[in-house]
Parts: sequence; structure tokens; C-alpha cells
Amino acid sequence: MGFRGEISQVLTRKIITSSIAGSLFAILLGLFVPNPFGEDISSIGVYFQGFVISVPVYLMYSFPVILLYGTITSTISDYVARVISNYTNRNFKLYFSIILHILFGLILLWYSLLASFLYFITDYILSKRGTYKWNNALKSIGIPALVWILFMWSVYIIG
Repeated sequence: MGFRGEISQVLTRKIITSSIAGSLFAILLGLFVPNPFGEDISSIGVYFQGFVISVPVYLMYSFPVILLYGTITSTISDYVARVISNYTNRNFKLYFSIILHILFGLILLWYSLLASFLYFITDYILSKRGTYKWNNALKSIGIPALVWILFMWSVYIIG
């Protein structure tokens, strides 16, 4: 595989990773911070309503950042980790990549660190699964769109 094929393979996997990790991040953030404005949660119903309302908002703001920043920094992290491991020990590539993902993920402390962790785990799993094509990457953009539609539909039903 040539340089172009390798770049294409990496970018398609990173876009798929962004779609999955971005959706998971919004859902997990909605579970743990269902009311971002700090109002009291007095019942399960209020918690559920806050969760359902907050997920589309979190997804709307976090997914573009995860798609752009996450894809760029993860690609850089993997490349730098590969270069460093070529000069030291090839078995340490994964550890160098984890360290670089953590460093890039510390930009907004806990929130971005969670997103970085989810991105790394998702990318690691997808890298073991095989090759991906551009049509897979474009189809994966439907994951956050479906999550957004599902939660907005739920907001409509609740309201």
C-alpha cells in the first residue's frame, strides 16, 4: 500500500472513530452531567428529562470538535508514536500513543480527557478490525445524526 492508500485508510478509520466516540461522549456526558447549569435534580423524572435534553446539545457542540481536533491530533499522535517507537522499541508504540492522546486531551481537562480516552479506545478497537473505505466513513456520520434525531424526538415526546 502506497502513501496515499495509507493516508486514506487512516483518515477513514479516524472519521468512523470520531462518529462513534463523539456519540458515546455526548451520551456519557449527558448521563453524568444531565443539567449543565447546576440546578438541583429532585427526582428520576427530572434527571431523565435533563439527560434527554442535554445529549443533543452536547452532541451539537462536541461532535464537530471531536471530528476535527480529534482526527488531527490522533493522527499526529499515532504518527509520532510510530516514529519514536522505531527509534526505541516497537513494542512501546501503543504506550507512546496513549501518552500523546492524553497530552492532547488535557486541553479542556476532564471533558476533553474523557473524549480523548473514548477516541483512543474506539480507534484501537477499530484498528484491529480491518480496513475501511470512504463509503464506510461517510455512512458513519449517520451515527451522531441518528443519536441527535433520537434524542430530539424524545425531547418532543416529553414536551
